[in-house]
Amino acid sequence: MTTTHRTVQPGVDAMIADLRTLVEVESPSRDHEALTASAKTVAAVIENRLGGHAVLVESEAGPHVHWSGGGEPRVLILGHHDTVFPLGTLARRPFRVEGGHATGPGVFDMLGGLVQAVHGVAALDDRSGVEILVTADEEVGSRTSRALLEERALACGAVLVMEGAADGGGLKTGRKGCGTFEVTVTGRASHAGLEPAAGVNALIEAAHQVLDIAALGRPEAGTTVTPTVATAGTLDNVVPAEATVTVDVRVETAEETERVEAAFAALTPHLPGARITVRGSVGRPPMPEAASAGLFALARQLLPGLEGRAVGGGSDGNFTAALGVPTLDGLGAVGGGAHADHEYLVIDAMTERAGLVAGLVDAIREARESGQPATGAPQRGEGR
Repeated sequence: MTTTHRTVQPGVDAMIADLRTLVEVESPSRDHEALTASAKTVAAVIENRLGGHAVLVESEAGPHVHWSGGGEPRVLILGHHDTVFPLGTLARRPFRVEGGHATGPGVFDMLGGLVQAVHGVAALDDRSGVEILVTADEEVGSRTSRALLEERALACGAVLVMEGAADGGGLKTGRKGCGTFEVTVTGRASHAGLEPAAGVNALIEAAHQVLDIAALGRPEAGTTVTPTVATAGTLDNVVPAEATVTVDVRVETAEETERVEAAFAALTPHLPGARITVRGSVGRPPMPEAASAGLFALARQLLPGLEGRAVGGGSDGNFTAALGVPTLDGLGAVGGGAHADHEYLVIDAMTERAGLVAGLVDAIREARESGQPATGAPQRGEGR
């Protein structure tokens, strides 16, 4: 396979410098002020390495960053700059490089991937057809960015997602659909000592519902339904009038999505007088492995022995794959500890992963220019 557009190899020292720059501007989801500062920093790094103009696309969540190399769109490189860590985390856990690892809030998920993407594209003397979109709300559901990222995915026809690699550095070739449901139980308060029978105990009803909900899981079909948070009651001598249960759902197929959503809608009370209200859905559709098959084959030509894994977590790649746009995920940092204090990035892998991005961009463009569907995945619209 030729990679005629690539002229230079990314330098790890420059990547570490850019990573430090991004990590040291904290960017917790839903903090508009912090995300504005972070977006400006991301844009500056992109413009410094790639030239051109990185546009800040304002949203309620915070600015998304969009850069284009010009020409006919061929490939979208997708990432996010929001992180799960609250302001002040950096003071407790500053950016460090030691023992072959970089540590600090967001290095693995997913600021390291953004840096590798930028430097991979910078290694190309011809950057036409490449777009980079860095969103501000991936960690909280992509509500404000979904329409934009779907629009650019359809326009480009292939998507490379810079989320952190799977264990051992593998790419993420499939993802479960995921969603959150909140079940609210309304009962009736009464004095727990004087007239307990006059009340409708929302906590007891919630306990029934938790068992019913947990039974919706089908591990043999890849479906997990996990109650995760519950609250109930006000005082120890009051029959609780309200309870809530939050549930995490993961599914592998559209059929399971429909079954689980219908089951939540059909939940009924066990206790006379209790009422149930359900909110939520499977917000991210499944990303089938068929959506990544062709792009993964290209990646393995570039890096023989590269592994691919289907994983339970969701990303914005779920949205683009559901449109039928070929999508390959897990191209970002090699490391681990996402969302945790031990989060880390393997420095020695940064150059190779940036080079993989450059090689994939070349391969996709060359195939498209020759009229060949190098991705080998469902074409637009087939994955709905």
